[in-house]
Amino acid sequence: LERCAEAAIGTERLRIIDLHERADQPFAAPGSQVWLECNGEIYNAAEIRARYPDYPYRSKSDVETILPLYLERGVAAIPELDGMFGLAIWDARIQTLILARDRAGEKPLFYANAGAEVIFASELQCLLRHPDISRELDPIAIGEYLRLGYVPEPRTPFRDVRRIEAGTFLRCHQGDVETIRYWDPASFRIERISARAAIDETQRLVERAVEKQVMSDVPVGVFTSGGLDSSILATLAAKFIGVDRVHTYSAAFAEQSYDESPVAEELAKRIRTRYVPVRTDAETLTEALQAVVHGVAEPLADPAILPTFLLARAARQHVKVILSGEGADELFGGYPTYLGHKIAPLYDAMPSFVRAILRRIVQRFPSSTKKVTVEFLLKRFVSDAEKPWIERHLAWFGTGLSPSVYKLGSELPDLPQSNGDALAGAMLLDYRSYLRDNLLVKVDRATMLSSVEARAPFLDRDVTRFALSLPTDLRIRRFETKWVLKKAAERWLPKEVIYRRKRGLSVPIASWINEGLRHEVDRLLSPARLRDQGLLDEQHAYDLLSAHRSGRANNAKPPWALIVLQYWIENWG
Repeated sequence: LERCAEAAIGTERLRIIDLHERADQPFAAPGSQVWLECNGEIYNAAEIRARYPDYPYRSKSDVETILPLYLERGVAAIPELDGMFGLAIWDARIQTLILARDRAGEKPLFYANAGAEVIFASELQCLLRHPDISRELDPIAIGEYLRLGYVPEPRTPFRDVRRIEAGTFLRCHQGDVETIRYWDPASFRIERISARAAIDETQRLVERAVEKQVMSDVPVGVFTSGGLDSSILATLAAKFIGVDRVHTYSAAFAEQSYDESPVAEELAKRIRTRYVPVRTDAETLTEALQAVVHGVAEPLADPAILPTFLLARAARQHVKVILSGEGADELFGGYPTYLGHKIAPLYDAMPSFVRAILRRIVQRFPSSTKKVTVEFLLKRFVSDAEKPWIERHLAWFGTGLSPSVYKLGSELPDLPQSNGDALAGAMLLDYRSYLRDNLLVKVDRATMLSSVEARAPFLDRDVTRFALSLPTDLRIRRFETKWVLKKAAERWLPKEVIYRRKRGLSVPIASWINEGLRHEVDRLLSPARLRDQGLLDEQHAYDLLSAHRSGRANNAKPPWALIVLQYWIENWG
């Protein structure tokens, strides 16, 4: 921790690049008037270092290279950074604090005003320790969580605390605070390009992104499912740093419909990486649940945070850096919901009596607790397909909770969206909301709990720029999702891996709510508890849980969001 008359700044570092203590932060520029700390990695650090060969570097750290760039360019240095970061610069020369985040929002950065002070940290719970920071809830944020399963930036669950928005920096000078956006994913124009050129460019950019991000002074791991995205990363990582330095990890679920470890092991054998299956059953998931609810000060209803934590905990025994596939689905069009948007106009064009018959037929299908069944997808589709695309997309990705569950019932702000077609709009919305505020939060918090750093090569700035400018018919061709990425992957992977059905990392919460977690769920969602709390409608919660337990519906997702919220209130609210 370093202090001066106007500021205090300090960092606890996970050593990835330059393991020596000389690379510990904060860094000071010559004269000690400019101080820097940064959580994350700067992938173009070698290029920046080469631009300033006369700067008196004290280390080989990637972070230290930000200082000479800032000294020359000021805040114009921030858009030149290629990496994932939450950074702070205190410039005593102009009495200005700069707080900045990377483009996609891979690394977090929170701040709050406490009297005349601006307090910031990369973890929300750090700010809660300050005596002047209130734990009063933000009712709009809680409403957003109940609709989506996460809190979109810049809000947090607490009224006093905010997040620096992805792709922006905050400039604080003598009480004035200004937010400046340096990256806008909605600003990219669609460029016409041939299919062959798109495939070639995808191959070139993804290879370069992985090559940059395996940069490390420690071994590297990959979370694998045997699916497309993680298979690309594992194969390319092995190509660039050698199979002996790559470990692959997959969740070995006790429930067969959720278990992808056999195909992940098959991939590991093919590329000869060191493979580690991670036991994922009721016992280990309960351990993960306790670690997450006590260690993460934000409510997150994505149950995949639990196996992600187990994977990170296992990986920590061998590696400090993990490659993860976040971003590929949003940028290249990988979700089944995108096909839903393509089919919805055809469904809507049917006569109303035909749609009514189809709805009745589909709703009679027996409910299943297995993973992403056709029955589940069809029921979600027919219940929401006739809505405007933005409403049906949020319904498909949201918690499934009715607004009536929330007693405070505050009006919710609109989420960012596109004025273009449904497919382009849905992918952009997912990049700016579901990815940024849910998936990246999930991966960062789960890995940081285990002191492992996660990197997402598909979110490389050049890959992102290119993907955002692609026409939707190259991302989703007819009914093939991620078309251009799959065609690009034919250079690296066998077709049976590329075109295997997408499943994703998930958790059998439907059966867990009814069985192993039953007593905890009854405690957390008891009508008396909810009535005393005054936040949720106890009858609505009871009806949801009853319908799920009776088998009338697979209602696991809505009650799970309530369960997580109750755990969060118990530990942090």
